[in-house]
Amino acid sequence: MDQDLYSEYRPLVFSIAYHMLGSAADAEDVVQETFLRALQAEDVRHPKAFLTTVATRIAIDQLKSARVRRERYFGEWIPEPLLTEDGAWHAETKDALSLAVLTLLEQLSEAERAVFVLREVLDFPYPEISKIIDKSEATCRQLLSRARKHVQANRPRFEVSPQRRAEVAAEFFRVFESGETAGLVQLLADDVVFHGDGGGNGWGIKHPVVGRLQVTRFLGGLLRQLVRLQGHLEPAEINGSPGVLVRTEDGALVNVIALDIADDGRIVAFRSVINHDKLRHFGRLADLDVLVP
Repeated sequence: MDQDLYSEYRPLVFSIAYHMLGSAADAEDVVQETFLRALQAEDVRHPKAFLTTVATRIAIDQLKSARVRRERYFGEWIPEPLLTEDGAWHAETKDALSLAVLTLLEQLSEAERAVFVLREVLDFPYPEISKIIDKSEATCRQLLSRARKHVQANRPRFEVSPQRRAEVAAEFFRVFESGETAGLVQLLADDVVFHGDGGGNGWGIKHPVVGRLQVTRFLGGLLRQLVRLQGHLEPAEINGSPGVLVRTEDGALVNVIALDIADDGRIVAFRSVINHDKLRHFGRLADLDVLVP
């Protein structure tokens, strides 16, 4: 397989693997293994079909072992965040890329998740999906129906426009950095939740913080930490949602936070990842052992 085919199909293979596994590092492993098998195969006449099938089946196998590891994970497990503002992701794909949706997909079976990704995210026809996962079309339709019901019943309502979400996020971060508690409270939903994934590094939280008052207090503590570090917030699009990169004074990355904003313009969830094993693809990371007092 030549370089042109690699450049053409790498985004597709990565998208399948990332949606299946919720891990950029694991997705890259799937990409490498998939194209290695393509190089070793003889007479690949239909490269898209071949690569899609191989990537999906590798991802299904990896997902089985990943779930065993995640059962022993310290605290909440949040998918690895991605920067999505570079134009590499289509708008219709970004909704399924959100950390909220990827977290919901964790509760599906491997086959349900594969069918959901291939059909709902990538718009593959049922005959192709049937061949890829080696199940009948009727079974694939049943799997998708179950997956859809689960996702639709539990997904947050994000019908607010991207422009409005950006405005709410900008106002939140302005108020947050200024320490205006009253203004902060007005931007939060009554049942807002702060999710944190630290992976046991000393800065994570074991359980979500729930409720407007509790989250407001928790955010106040985060602001005091930011001031102590002389850090700053860098706005970014995280998995299709507004968010920030939290950086130290010298620009090293501390953590990534994405916001879920509901259709009434209020923030319903924060998803913070400070587990640096999940952030290595962002570049230089802060030394948490030095930062933790």
